[in-house]
Amino acid sequence: MCRRKLTPMALRTFMLISLLLCISIKAFTIDSSPSHSKLQQSSAICRFGTSSSSSSSSTSSSSSSSSTTSSSYTKADRSVCGPLKASSSSPPPYPVRVAVLGGGNFGIALAAVCGRKGIPTTLLVRSDEVANSINSNHHHPRYMPDIRLPPAVRATSNPDTALADATYIIHAVPCQYSRDFLTSIKNHIPPGTPILSASKGIETSSLGFMADIFRETLGADRPYAFLSGPSFAREICEGVATAVVVASEELLLARDLAELLSDDSFRVFTSKDVMGVEIGGAVKNVIALAAGMCEGLGLGTNAMSGLVTRGCGEMRRLGLTFGAKPSTLAGLSGVGDTFGTCFGPLSRNRKFGFRLGQGETMEQIRASTTEVAEGVDTSIALVNLIKAKCKGYRLDLKFPILFGVASILEGKQTPLQGLEGLMNMPFQMENFDERD
Repeated sequence: MCRRKLTPMALRTFMLISLLLCISIKAFTIDSSPSHSKLQQSSAICRFGTSSSSSSSSTSSSSSSSSTTSSSYTKADRSVCGPLKASSSSPPPYPVRVAVLGGGNFGIALAAVCGRKGIPTTLLVRSDEVANSINSNHHHPRYMPDIRLPPAVRATSNPDTALADATYIIHAVPCQYSRDFLTSIKNHIPPGTPILSASKGIETSSLGFMADIFRETLGADRPYAFLSGPSFAREICEGVATAVVVASEELLLARDLAELLSDDSFRVFTSKDVMGVEIGGAVKNVIALAAGMCEGLGLGTNAMSGLVTRGCGEMRRLGLTFGAKPSTLAGLSGVGDTFGTCFGPLSRNRKFGFRLGQGETMEQIRASTTEVAEGVDTSIALVNLIKAKCKGYRLDLKFPILFGVASILEGKQTPLQGLEGLMNMPFQMENFDERD
């Protein structure tokens, strides 16, 4: 049989036809697969735990996996869309939309993290004027106005517009305003949508942490996570290397959020120790106030280092009382965040303490800035919480720095008198059994 040799042009044509045929077969296979139909049904979002079709079709897989909480964030729900890719700065492989509650510095920073990965992100702000300014000029008119936001970030003052199709919600409203704010928008939040809290502190009225506020306002059936660590908003926006931790009782959620937020300059670690992350995030602001006072008094590096170290000891002691893990408090959300807040020039709490040490009054400081130093209110709440929950004689000797800062903020003594009180405490071992 005579064989004709294919010309180069004929060979290229044959290869092109073969390639097109393979693509057509692959497209038909994907288009007819159940997982593809689920993604089509999700339209603009892939909400976890709220799709009746996804939950019914994944009954067998969800029954085989154990769930330790009452919320709906399970491995079966997550498998509808598949995991994210943490190493990539490109958008996730399925439709995701993020809503950020609060247009302050940190809300802007986390919106920028999502936006620079191409994830559609909506900032919920208080006024139409601010929202229109952000949408027109791509920067906030008041907070970090020199920071240009990615095109994927938009703003609105309408809760329904921001929240109706959100896959994840990031809460960045200061702790003391969170309860009223969440109560006002709770009817706009879709059931089952996970919430990541970037707020830190203890509520003065209830002595509750952010986890308590969420459960009491939005219910216990929703998955929650909590972000903390040494992370100044401006440095995040500028792409400076930053490492934080996200804690959740549901580790799948913590991992998905870590993969959602992580890029080449923003690294997210995970934890299940919610209490440890919450205590670290609250106490570090109070220690930063003390560090600022120390600097304002001109006491030098020796005093500052000793003060911060002893403050971290009080943080650990308090954490053990509430069941936090020492390793968490020695990590990013505890010691790490404390170092950044106490020594960083961008720290609001350190600046507030510095001005107190220089002789200004709280009224003068608060009247001159729109930024919130959360440690001020947290300090008073923290002492009241210690008195209510901690056992033992002379708690002021176990937590002298935390009690001392609260006393200064209440006007019972000056920063200098507070320092003298610390230096004249009874002699004792550096460390003692925190469980006593």
